[in-house]
Amino acid sequence: MKRPSRRRFLSTTSAVGVAAVLSASARPARALVNDQIAVALIGFNGMGFHHVGQIASNDGARAVALCDIDDAVLARGVTRVKELAGNTPRTTRDFRSIIDDKSIDAVVIATPHHWHCPIAIGALLAGKDVYIEKPASHVFHEGRLLVDAARRNKRVVQHGTQMRSSLVVAEAAEVLKSGVLGEIKITKAWNVQDRGYAKPVADSQPPSGVDYDRWLGPAKKRSFNRNRFHSTWRLFREYGNGDLGDDGAHDLDMAAWGLGVKEHPIRITAHGSNVKESGYREYPDNMNISFEFADGRVLIYEDRLFTPYGLHGVDSGDAFYGTEGYMIFSRRGFFRTYLGKNEEPGPKSGQAGRVGAPIPSHMQNFLNSSRSREPTKADAEIAHRTCALIHLGEAAYRTRTVLEFDPKTETITNSKEANALLTKEYREPFGLPESV
Repeated sequence: MKRPSRRRFLSTTSAVGVAAVLSASARPARALVNDQIAVALIGFNGMGFHHVGQIASNDGARAVALCDIDDAVLARGVTRVKELAGNTPRTTRDFRSIIDDKSIDAVVIATPHHWHCPIAIGALLAGKDVYIEKPASHVFHEGRLLVDAARRNKRVVQHGTQMRSSLVVAEAAEVLKSGVLGEIKITKAWNVQDRGYAKPVADSQPPSGVDYDRWLGPAKKRSFNRNRFHSTWRLFREYGNGDLGDDGAHDLDMAAWGLGVKEHPIRITAHGSNVKESGYREYPDNMNISFEFADGRVLIYEDRLFTPYGLHGVDSGDAFYGTEGYMIFSRRGFFRTYLGKNEEPGPKSGQAGRVGAPIPSHMQNFLNSSRSREPTKADAEIAHRTCALIHLGEAAYRTRTVLEFDPKTETITNSKEANALLTKEYREPFGLPESV
């Protein structure tokens, strides 16, 4: 399916006049030093509900609008805002009215993955700053458009990889910077937990108060099925990116951070299978992926979604292997280092565990950048590089091919089948422009 032009995208995504949107990049940032940043939250049935609380309780921001396709979710959000901030935000099922509203400075997007970029790019073109949950893109090409839209319109983007703003990452950064581990040459990310499986159920009518066609959006039209809706949509490629793009996104992001890479990999291999009853999911219950970079450094990813135990004491973690020692790190809030031939204990921080929580400083970093116009800690470029690992790993797994990737042209050079997976078809009238 041919993607719409930039002009057609603007006309179908938003009712805003084309000239007004195209001139957004020329408009100066609003003088917000003494004002609250007007924020709209779009999609907040899961992690987004934490964001509702963060915005409503932040003195520098005001939750002025809520958007969701489920009336029950909207009602819950309104109650939360009123409890924390005292105001009653306006509500809508249609995100286009958010994009059209010139009084809104920023949007927070926590919809299912397939809606992330269609909403985010429309918001960026309309001159709004964007906080977008992980993964920022559903397919690789969307990430490039996100970067280009942010650059062209001089907008701030924050990716929901919250560990970039955590204290334990700051402490680990000091250890890596000190050189005690030598040069980090290989990193490994893992996501190990028992995810369970959804049992097949018959199609049915959508719940009352749900705009199901808008929920489907750019995905193909199909009958409603409970397994393909709230929460379990992650199991299906039309809407989500599996565990690789869910919890795995955090661990991949930290592995890339620890390795210090600022470019895409050049070679990708992957394996995955189902070793337990697969139930109703479209993704494997285990994956192993290797990413090789141009200078020889390697990033490894592993997930096992059928075990009640973790690895090194945690369900989600990373290992940073240096020439003089290594670090076991977890976004659950700890790290340990082991030095030299005898693996003597080195610097450490925190305690191992499985409990995680949202990191308010990440949202605060976004709001600070919205005022200062400085880059966020997980800007569009960083988001694109992290999400590229998800999409390239998935392409290698699905094609069973050792992929050769050209970071300059952002194309897979040895497999037309795999290269085709870097984009997708969009249901009319939804979709993305060919360029921004």
